[in-house]
Amino acid sequence: MSAHDDTPAAHGDGHGHDELGIHATFGGYMTGFVLAVVLTVIPFWLVMGHVFDTSSTAAVVILGLAAVQIVVHMIYFLHMNAKSEGGWNMLALVFTIVLVVITLSGSIWIMYHLNHNMMPMINPANLP
Repeated sequence: MSAHDDTPAAHGDGHGHDELGIHATFGGYMTGFVLAVVLTVIPFWLVMGHVFDTSSTAAVVILGLAAVQIVVHMIYFLHMNAKSEGGWNMLALVFTIVLVVITLSGSIWIMYHLNHNMMPMINPANLP
């Protein structure tokens, strides 16, 4: 006899549901789809309509909406939250975010310094 409990209650708990009340149903997927479409259309409108005067403001707003869209995808399509899989999903997500931040910031830092150090120095006094 194995030590593993094979009762139906042990295997069926939590499948298709999460603690936030969002079920893996057609309605849940449609809600996520509509939110994803809206969060895609808004940045498109911001860029095409030249809503902001400065591009840095537009970039910050677009990055904020992108972060919200990532959360929408994680909740509605991947069914992730802090309690799913005993917290391992959240730990894996935090680890992934740390790696992405290190990679992106390091790449930007290296590209900035390469651009700064490799640009040819033009001395106006030497021009004919």
